[in-house]
Amino acid sequence: MNSASKTQRFFNCFKSARPSAFKTIWWLTKIMTLLSFAIMLLQYHGVIEWISYWLTPIFSHFGLPGEAALAYVSGYFVNCYSAIAVMTTLDLSTRAATILSVMVLCSHNMIVETTVQHKTGSSVARIVAIRTLSAFILGWVLNKIMPGSFEATSATGNVQEQLTFMIMLEDWFFRTLKNMIIMAILVYLLTVLQKILTEYGIIEYISKFLKPVMIFFGLSPKTAFLWLVSNTLGLAYGAGIMIEEAEKGITTKEENDLLNHHIGISHSNLEDLLLFAAVGGAYFWMLLSRWVMSWILVWERKLEKSLGLIKM
Repeated sequence: MNSASKTQRFFNCFKSARPSAFKTIWWLTKIMTLLSFAIMLLQYHGVIEWISYWLTPIFSHFGLPGEAALAYVSGYFVNCYSAIAVMTTLDLSTRAATILSVMVLCSHNMIVETTVQHKTGSSVARIVAIRTLSAFILGWVLNKIMPGSFEATSATGNVQEQLTFMIMLEDWFFRTLKNMIIMAILVYLLTVLQKILTEYGIIEYISKFLKPVMIFFGLSPKTAFLWLVSNTLGLAYGAGIMIEEAEKGITTKEENDLLNHHIGISHSNLEDLLLFAAVGGAYFWMLLSRWVMSWILVWERKLEKSLGLIKM
């Protein structure tokens, strides 16, 4: 093969990535824009604060102050950044910050991310249930096993001031626009990368290299690249590639569903964990606890199937 053919082969990966990447980008843009706007309206009308108020008594069981409920609920409906913004107003010990961080990491951005996971073959009700229950179970377990005692105090000031609708709308617009641009660039580049890795057979080596890890977590080696992308960059980016592979029959619905059980709890382990570490969370506890829970969820799902309790 001459150099011209090799160059053409490389650039064909960029060309072939466009249709599927743009399709995924358009779908994610519609979903994330509409849902984030709806959530912004819930924030403006005080619905999220109202939910936080009723959850406050429960958080003592996790070794957390009542004000932590607002951080959790903000993260649950919005994203990690919203939860972190609230956490910066609280005087939390490293222990309390870690527990709250793990709970948010398990079940943040629930509406948008569940919609994405449903697109790749998982049940909405099940994904919401396992992510929410995992957050509460890990919060309770960590409160029992982590060294130290509960030292958190109340908020240092008003957790969230009431903003005018126009200010919230402006903030939502520019934040969403920024997220859409970043998402579009990353989805396209990841799709190109996946095409290049497939074209040159590199993805097979990745699958072989990560095969022991995949087997340990109960996942198919065919989902190794998706697992790697989701665990490093984020769930939506991994799902973008997963949608294409599912439509082409490269991965099955069962394989995608098992992967969703894992990445629903453990994803974006670079940026998100570093952000929570910056507000007091302990990196080791945040990562290990969620990997353990992911392992349990996947193998429990496989046990259900082996006993004939479910059909995938």
